[in-house]
Amino acid sequence: MATTTLCELHTDERGVAWLTLNRPEVHNAFDDSLIAELNAHLAHLHEAATRGEVRVVVLGSEGKHFSAGADLNWMKRMVEYDLEANLADSRRLAEMMQRLDTLPCPSVCRVQGAAFGGAVGLAACCDIVIASEKARFCLSEVRIGLAPAVISPYVQRAIGPRQMRRFALSAEEIDAATSLGLGLVHQVVGHDDLDDEIETMLATLLAGSPQAQRATKALLAEVAREPDSDTTREHSCRVISELRVSREGQERLASFFDKRAPRWRPPQDDTP
Repeated sequence: MATTTLCELHTDERGVAWLTLNRPEVHNAFDDSLIAELNAHLAHLHEAATRGEVRVVVLGSEGKHFSAGADLNWMKRMVEYDLEANLADSRRLAEMMQRLDTLPCPSVCRVQGAAFGGAVGLAACCDIVIASEKARFCLSEVRIGLAPAVISPYVQRAIGPRQMRRFALSAEEIDAATSLGLGLVHQVVGHDDLDDEIETMLATLLAGSPQAQRATKALLAEVAREPDSDTTREHSCRVISELRVSREGQERLASFFDKRAPRWRPPQDDTP
């Protein structure tokens, strides 16, 4: 019997990893099985990105909607769980969010329709979110007696505590334009232009130094934790100094003065 793949992963020749939710029949709602697959793929991507084999991760989904959030059948099963089983389940979800948030390489989220509940957290964990004009978001948990608990650190970081209070308590739907104003989404495009805009962003990201992008993500995470500390200031000095003397840093400087593309660029891109 063939095994159903709830989440697909493939990496193209550029080093772009496409991580795709594949449950369109339930609007890509996630349950414990999908979370387990995502965790396994994200663990692999962490290692591959650290080795430089993966340059960018694109998180997307099949079908009309990005994700409806938690699967209703999964939620029915959780009614029978005791506290410890619920804690274990929530910790696996938290692990998935944290792994997505801390990917060493840039991550792009492609949102083509509804992103409800935990799916808002998936978007907030990605570095760049590009949404169709048809996209809509909703922190819907309070409507079913729950809270956007596990995803709250990531969503609140994206939209700020004041807006988080409103939308987490009201469970209002947020259209694409509003999500852009809130900072949850970076770019809203015509529905038919979504894939072209994803490719444009990929070309932009692939023009950067992989080493510098990894260092920048790590540095920004530290700055967010301790924006004004002697430790952070010293670390920032060390990061830039180490990058300047690194092989990639020296290559970028040399290519700039030689008016040629740096050697990490895709072969078809010869723009200095």
